[in-house]
Amino acid sequence: MVDPDANFDDFLPEALRFRSPAPLADIGANLTHESFAGDLEAVLRRAGAANVTTLIVTGTDLAHAEQAVELAQRVPGLYATAGVHPHDASHWNGDLAAAMSRLHHRAEVVAVGECGLDFNRNFSTPPEQERAFEAQLALAAQSRKPLFIHERDAGRRMRDMLRAWRDDISDAVVHCFTADRDTLHGYLDLDLHIGLTGWICDERRGHHLRELVRDIPLERLMVETDCPYLLPRDLPAKLKGRRHEPALLPWIVREIAHWRGNTETELAHATSDTARRFFRLPMASEAQDIGRTQQESRNG
Repeated sequence: MVDPDANFDDFLPEALRFRSPAPLADIGANLTHESFAGDLEAVLRRAGAANVTTLIVTGTDLAHAEQAVELAQRVPGLYATAGVHPHDASHWNGDLAAAMSRLHHRAEVVAVGECGLDFNRNFSTPPEQERAFEAQLALAAQSRKPLFIHERDAGRRMRDMLRAWRDDISDAVVHCFTADRDTLHGYLDLDLHIGLTGWICDERRGHHLRELVRDIPLERLMVETDCPYLLPRDLPAKLKGRRHEPALLPWIVREIAHWRGNTETELAHATSDTARRFFRLPMASEAQDIGRTQQESRNG
């Protein structure tokens, strides 16, 4: 990341300059999105100021996975995933499978995905999605790296496919969980992890999650922004451009903690520890101070 104290900017209104009481891991940040191209260093600086110290940069296709790896090589505290999103499943072929397999052997890549099933939009047909997901389940089994899963309106089929592979794959997280209680408990019965976003802050479609968050064991819960998407709708001030970013993760953690009955500090510690175990990252005592490390690298 970058030094949070250097070159302070006022992009975020004062009401949105949160700081977590303990270091946070954002397990789903789409930092290769074009909206971050012009100010990524400032975005990372604001994340550091908010005490968001670990970022998993999501790779949703080959190009974005390669960009995520490049970011992870360059910036301490950033790690990458590599996979093909179900929207792009129609592009899956042998060459793409081989390229993904090579990426999964890179140290910077800590998970296979984002991959899965999305029967809500069906930008690729369900059979194409299942074919690409099955192939990526096989890659996860080969690499022994955890799965970073996308699922929308496909819970039953997702559970069936995962059940068939559960003994072969290691850990798996259903990122940006938005479904119902039955789907949640089906995933927990498969010993999956759950990622929660600012969806819980959306009064139109996310309030059902408030009743479900207590059902998620704390050691299976992780938090994420899914930025630049899913900007929380209940922020205390308006954000110009309405682009979500990692610096706003403490607000999401505050909301989840409230509905779970945890303190923000408890939830921050627990979800960050879980993320480090899940993605096999250095534990807190071993991890670098990413802001200081980046500053030292510039000064050196």
